[in-house]
Amino acid sequence: MEKQPLQVLLAKPRGFCAGVVRAVDIVDRALMKFDEPVYVRHEIVHNKTVVENLKAKGAIFVEELDEIPDGAVTIFSAHGVSRKVEDGAEQRGLSVIDATCPLVSKVHNEAQRYSRKGYEIVLIGHRGHPEVVGTTGQVPGKVHLVSTLEDVALLEPKDSEKLAYVTQTTLSVDDTRHIIDALRNRFPEIVGPDVKDICYATQNRQSAVRMMVDQADVILVVGAHYSSNSNRLREIGEEAGVSSYLIPYADALEPDWLKGAKIVGVTAGASAPEELVLGLVERLSELYDVSVKDFEAIEENVQFKLPKELADVV
Repeated sequence: MEKQPLQVLLAKPRGFCAGVVRAVDIVDRALMKFDEPVYVRHEIVHNKTVVENLKAKGAIFVEELDEIPDGAVTIFSAHGVSRKVEDGAEQRGLSVIDATCPLVSKVHNEAQRYSRKGYEIVLIGHRGHPEVVGTTGQVPGKVHLVSTLEDVALLEPKDSEKLAYVTQTTLSVDDTRHIIDALRNRFPEIVGPDVKDICYATQNRQSAVRMMVDQADVILVVGAHYSSNSNRLREIGEEAGVSSYLIPYADALEPDWLKGAKIVGVTAGASAPEELVLGLVERLSELYDVSVKDFEAIEENVQFKLPKELADVV
């Protein structure tokens, strides 16, 4: 039976951001450098395939520090950790390599700077997300977490003229704009970072999907179901009226999703490896006569430096 034609638009940029590339590279290089076991606290990034690949190379993933032997090589994930975790690692004599994304570290620094000046901190983010837990735990003073406009309406600071906001990096300018506007309307004196401090990768991947929806009949987002930025990419497609699906790996594809589709847009969350995207294209090729075209929305060439203790490992 002759296959139906299907054009696949591959979003650019997609997949790994510079922070994820750096974090994965840190684990890879640590495994090469140290003969002793290398422990990683929490998933290095939000993707099972990445974690399983690193486990196969010898990395040992744990949930908490008490699972790590005293003095062992320990890597903190890209999402960042609280001061309590940092102090616990120091007390245990763990040899820590910090894979926290530099943009997350920047948020930590900003929140701490505001707190030292006597401001209460408003953190725009998702409750329970590892980055939010880490950022909250980096601030010595009060932190108010807001996720919705209702949260803003219920906010009761001690001093409405001494408020500062920061945001979870995996939210884009578009995700946070309405909450920031609501905060400014309710608390005119509130201060916060410039929009350029929002994660470039989150914004770029979302912008690419927004451009793609005008051409695609269906959007497929490669990423984990618990990945905040991957879920948001799917939501953006849906909000534009295009059927959009989050797919962790190629075998999860449901052929019914593509009924009647002639053009499918494919993108990937910031922690999804390219091998999963290629696997999805291969799966589509089994079902259709596929032609692949790059959908170049935004040029992206950001790179982050590695920690100095691993810079010489190749």
